[in-house]
Amino acid sequence: MAYLPRDEHAPFEIPDVLPLLPIRDLVVFPYMIVPLFVSRPLSVAALEEAMGRDRLIFLAAQRDTEDDSPRPDGIHSLGTVGTIMRMRKLPDGRIKVLVQGMARARVDQYLRELPSLAVRVAPLRERAVPRGSLDLDSLLRSTRENLDRLVQLGKGLSPDIMMVTSGIQEPGRLADLIAANLTLQVQTAQTLLESLEPLERLQRVNEEIRAQLAVHQVQQQIQSQAREEMSRTQREYFLREQLRQIREELGEREGKGEEIEELRAKVEAAGMPAEVKQEADKQLRRLEGMHQDSAEAAVIRTHLEWLAELPWAKQSEDVLDLKAAQAILDEDHYGLQRVKDRLLEYLGVRKLKADMKGPILCLAGPPGVGKTSLGRSVARAMGRSFVRVSLGGVRDEAEIRGHRRTYVGAMPGRIIQAIKQAGTANPVVLLDELDKLGQDFRGDPGAALLEVLDPEQNAKFRDHYLGVDFDLSRVLFVATANVLDTIPGPLRDRMEVISIAGYTELDKRHICRRHVIPRQLEENGLTDERIEITDRALKALIRGWTREAGLRNLERQVGTVCRKVARRVAEGREGKTLVTAKSLARYLGPARYVEDEALLADEIGVVTGLAWTQGGGEILRIEASAMKGRGGLILTGQLGDVMKESARAALTWVRSRAQALAIDESFFDERELHIHVPAGAIPKDGPSAGIAMATAIVSLATGRPVRKEVAMTGETSLRGRAMPIGGLKEKLLAAMRHGIAEVAIPVENEKDLVEVPKLVQRKVRIVPVRTVDEVLEMALVPAAKQKAARAARAKR
Repeated sequence: MAYLPRDEHAPFEIPDVLPLLPIRDLVVFPYMIVPLFVSRPLSVAALEEAMGRDRLIFLAAQRDTEDDSPRPDGIHSLGTVGTIMRMRKLPDGRIKVLVQGMARARVDQYLRELPSLAVRVAPLRERAVPRGSLDLDSLLRSTRENLDRLVQLGKGLSPDIMMVTSGIQEPGRLADLIAANLTLQVQTAQTLLESLEPLERLQRVNEEIRAQLAVHQVQQQIQSQAREEMSRTQREYFLREQLRQIREELGEREGKGEEIEELRAKVEAAGMPAEVKQEADKQLRRLEGMHQDSAEAAVIRTHLEWLAELPWAKQSEDVLDLKAAQAILDEDHYGLQRVKDRLLEYLGVRKLKADMKGPILCLAGPPGVGKTSLGRSVARAMGRSFVRVSLGGVRDEAEIRGHRRTYVGAMPGRIIQAIKQAGTANPVVLLDELDKLGQDFRGDPGAALLEVLDPEQNAKFRDHYLGVDFDLSRVLFVATANVLDTIPGPLRDRMEVISIAGYTELDKRHICRRHVIPRQLEENGLTDERIEITDRALKALIRGWTREAGLRNLERQVGTVCRKVARRVAEGREGKTLVTAKSLARYLGPARYVEDEALLADEIGVVTGLAWTQGGGEILRIEASAMKGRGGLILTGQLGDVMKESARAALTWVRSRAQALAIDESFFDERELHIHVPAGAIPKDGPSAGIAMATAIVSLATGRPVRKEVAMTGETSLRGRAMPIGGLKEKLLAAMRHGIAEVAIPVENEKDLVEVPKLVQRKVRIVPVRTVDEVLEMALVPAAKQKAARAARAKR
């Protein structure tokens, strides 16, 4: 860019009308010679018009540099009148033109927009500045000094500019000359062009020079710091290259450095606590100094990968909408209100207290009642990750705490593996089959779980493999078990046990309609248009083929029906198959459970008892018989020691009360008693059959039948007191399933009736008793009725 000083006294006239050349990203000042490249039709037409006249053209900057067809409102009104010095067409179709700014002017009126812009302009004259002023001299000297410093810094300014500016004393002309050489933004340059006060314009130019000097000073500081950093980096690079060469001489592969850097990046991004990060850095330093093919290097590398991949700081956000959580739980499971209420209570407290510790819940109940699937629903309701840990058959303590890294094939325990699998530090972890834990010479995994399931300790759970603490207090642990007796006492004490009993027949019908049948239809490729199971068929299926506390066998039977229908459909059968109660046998064979004939009539010495098993409640047939002998008691039916002791206690009470019960004292001396509990292949134990055995013996000794619609449960003492028992809810559910009308229970178990479904209490008459005498009065047919029945039979 060249500059040509112009004599201000030379004659120069500006016509009233000039063609306008809009400029995109440049502001042309007076005394400035600049090359322009023109290609737009509007600009080419303006150049041709100027060349055909007096070579004068009005140069104005656009407001928007991206506008290809600027309108009058998109062009600055103040610009520069210039003269075209040279114009040449380029091979690519553009025109290169050399123009020189002459004087400032303002647009008064736009006369034409096509084919080129034509404007009426008015020249602008600057106010004269008296020479010799102290302020002027000071400003001129300061501006030239700052300009000289900028030139010496090599900021794109030619040193010749100092020679040109040294002889200029007019502040306005000096400001324009310097501004034309500075690298300015269009808006800043336009502001300087519009400034008509020479001193003010020179002052602004001087400030702009100082600003560029300050920017350059900051850049120098940054560059100096960068050079220092580069020097340090280069030194490290040189040392690392030397180290690489040494390792190559030792036979180490080149990829080790990249692997360590990758591990270091993972460790940095893992968000570890300070103590864990310190341990990881220590292991990284050890790994750097080892041969990568050594066995210890492989152990350290695997250990670091485990540390880096654990979700130390990653948590999922809990969904604290209690209504939505309630809807999800109700959608996935029918009933189970205690569990749902407990979870909603946890969510409510979690909403009020963000840093609360997760509870430790234990769902105890028979198989097939939905304990495992309930854990998955809990996670879905809370918006957390879900992972299941199966503990059935686990005997090694290292399965929980992990193996120490010194062992071959060492790895973390199942708890840490579950956390990694979940991908968050606050998942829902289901500890399935907690009651199936074992123990042997390898340790006690139940004892290892004490730390995991203790809210006061698990915030600093230390896995043997990791060797550092991991916070488990954010995890919601849900354990499942069929029985609580096999769970160690200290471990059971750390959990909040929620008992889940079996389902009633009505519950099963609801669940089957809402969940089981739709799931089996989908699994077997059927739709509602192909099969329909009537309500009576479903009721008959539940009663005749699936007497259980849970639903697994029911789902198997429904699946069997669906498979047989699917086969018929695949063979080409059209229309809908209607499954009725009468047609069930065609699909499932004969009913597995039929009404017990013993319940059809009152019998002497036959009592219906109630038992609790791992599969839920069951009825227990207890039979007593007598034969000639010298006295004695025979017990059969694969009874346990406790049950045998209950039979002996019952016999002792009956003999002690023989006179009050109208029993001949010689009955026990001349006869041998035999008590049998059918289903002899099944082991039985527990004290809750004591009352039933006493009733059977009294019935046998007095000849009074036991009412068929009565069942009983309870332990008896030597004084005939009805002692409390467990599993009341499951036993009453079993009584309802088998059509029992009345059940005698110990009065101390009356408090447990709050957990018994209302439907059971409506269908079964529950009688709390304090003594065996009350049970006898309730269960035995009165003597008067017995005599009347005998007389009626004799007349026949």
